[in-house]
Amino acid sequence: MGFTQFIANHITEFIGATGYISIFILMVMESSALPIPGEAVMPFAGFLIVQGKFTWAMVILVSTSGSIVGSYISYLIGKYGGEPFFERYGKYLLINKHHLDRTHHFFTHYGSVTIFFSRFIPVVRHLISIPAGMSTMKMPKFLLYTALGAAVWNTFLTYMGYILKQNWNEIMKYSHYIDISVIIISVLVVVFFVWQQVKNKFA
Repeated sequence: MGFTQFIANHITEFIGATGYISIFILMVMESSALPIPGEAVMPFAGFLIVQGKFTWAMVILVSTSGSIVGSYISYLIGKYGGEPFFERYGKYLLINKHHLDRTHHFFTHYGSVTIFFSRFIPVVRHLISIPAGMSTMKMPKFLLYTALGAAVWNTFLTYMGYILKQNWNEIMKYSHYIDISVIIISVLVVVFFVWQQVKNKFA
């Protein structure tokens, strides 16, 4: 069994065993600024739809609900904690101040509609709810944009996993090359993360 097959099997088995609650919790974590990428969660929900263990309606409902709850938590932290909170506790939450500043600029420059479009942008989607809270964006509009953006993005990721699983046997014919690519990308991500932490520590 190749590396990619091994990882895919174990993540799918974990989500399948824990059910929809794991999707909900993981998506809450992703949207509350914790380093849990939806790209590592939702495609495997698509796998389980193909296997008949999950349904489309429940996957989208549960994942979008998790995204809304996580975003709401970040909104409240931004609203009531503001910059002093992140200056003091941001490093414990693995929040990069540079990324937070850029996200805040992005939000103030383009307005509240960024809550919707940011769902499709890595890093920004993890943090965008914080400046929304800091600027006391109206809650109904915040929740609407969050729900729409999360529903579209989660559906897209789930669909990608659904298609991938349907063609899994054909894809695994090239598993050797895929394994090498996944390992290289994983190493680069770890190196980049460590470099960011070191740079921030001595900045």
